Amino acid sequence: MGDTQPKVPVEAGDATHGSAFDGPLGEAYRQALTHLAGLSHRPVGVRATPAQLREALAGPLPEEPSDPQHVVTALVEACEPGVVATAGGRFFGFVIGGATPAALAADWMTSAWDQNAAMYAAAPAAAVVEEVAGTWAAQLLGLPSEASAGFVTGGQMANFAGLAAARHEVLQRAGWNVETEGLAGAPPIRIMASDGRHETIDRALRFLGLGTSAVTSVPTDAQGRMDHAALGRMLAGERGPLIVCAQVGNVNSGAIDQVGEICQIAHDAGAWVHVDGAFGLWASASPRLRSLVAGVELADSWAVDCHKWLNVPYDSGLVFCAHPEAHSAAMGIRAAYLPHGAGSTRDSLDFNPELSRRARGFAVYAAIAALGRQGIADLVERCCHHARTFADRLSAHERVEVLNDVVLNQVLVRFLAADGDHDGYTRSVLRRVQEEGTSWMGGTTWRGQAAMRISVSSWVTDEADVDRTVQAVLQCAAAADHDRPQ
Repeated sequence: MGDTQPKVPVEAGDATHGSAFDGPLGEAYRQALTHLAGLSHRPVGVRATPAQLREALAGPLPEEPSDPQHVVTALVEACEPGVVATAGGRFFGFVIGGATPAALAADWMTSAWDQNAAMYAAAPAAAVVEEVAGTWAAQLLGLPSEASAGFVTGGQMANFAGLAAARHEVLQRAGWNVETEGLAGAPPIRIMASDGRHETIDRALRFLGLGTSAVTSVPTDAQGRMDHAALGRMLAGERGPLIVCAQVGNVNSGAIDQVGEICQIAHDAGAWVHVDGAFGLWASASPRLRSLVAGVELADSWAVDCHKWLNVPYDSGLVFCAHPEAHSAAMGIRAAYLPHGAGSTRDSLDFNPELSRRARGFAVYAAIAALGRQGIADLVERCCHHARTFADRLSAHERVEVLNDVVLNQVLVRFLAADGDHDGYTRSVLRRVQEEGTSWMGGTTWRGQAAMRISVSSWVTDEADVDRTVQAVLQCAAAADHDRPQ
């Protein structure tokens, strides 16, 4: 990446400061548009091996400055073969949306403005944007107007922050201040969560010092929904600090717990209810799907990703809490040099676990402003429609079985081998699909069976993408079947 005529670093206040960005930002803009324009026809998966990527990127530590524009050009050239086309219309591997134009542009401005969004004094616009965007998001999701909002990196840290607020509150009710006294000697907290919960719940409990052994697994039905009647029986007679974790959108099946019933049962037992709604909570934004999440507003805290169904660039999640005092008690920080409450507005450091951080609210604000309530509903409903089309088209083939009720954007597909080795055949088809490149989806194990997992989450995906993908999957299935021992 070296250059024989490196640019001299610009001194602060130099009149040419702005022009120093012309070359590298102009090159980044050109390269970004080239990448985005190519998504419709390039292979979805990677086109380079780890060894090839290391060869392109590694080398001795640079000793001298290089032209920033040349650095950008060389970086793109080295990285592009290792970039998965997650922003395109045929990536179905995980619940990963693309980035809408307004959200991407706002994210670029976020980097250009380079605001530390910890508090109003350092970033007034960022603070107010997060205040507004958080309010808008709560309205879209049908959450209480008084709920506090924290902008975090994603579902993992949203679950962490929500459960931290829960930990504070249930221990406070038991007469224990965990923020000052810690957990040693504290009343034990019991956590009830479904046996189909996402792993980020357990990881958050590890981070919080509660440990995974504190979790009692509640059985689920065939689709992965919590058995709320079983929850009631398990809570009967329970005393002491209790947290119940509900799920809106099983990561495999898309199934949604009956949150209203769970909240009633849990609150009758004195428990805090936390909802992991990483992607499924966005169903609240759709009039057609809202009934699936009936009663979700009765919970105490909620976790949601914005880089999933809101389709903003990565590093964006939200935690909401119906008890702002518990939220800020768990997350807040005070220091003599930090001017809290400047401008009579909220300081975001009271509602998330970070101090120095990116101003995530700009992209969320832009996404909601550009799409509006109807646009977000259309995006969610369109993805669900495509998922049902996948299920209908694939299950019409005699050697394909759809394992789940497609209620949202998740489809679990299993391929049936003539010799009965359905797991081996399914994994073989999946491998061929990933290598063929028309689309990319991941594998999973569902109820002890190997399955292909199709997640439809991008605003870009259209009927043509579904048609191309179905055709390619069936061709890969036929090829995998042909190559199996007869």
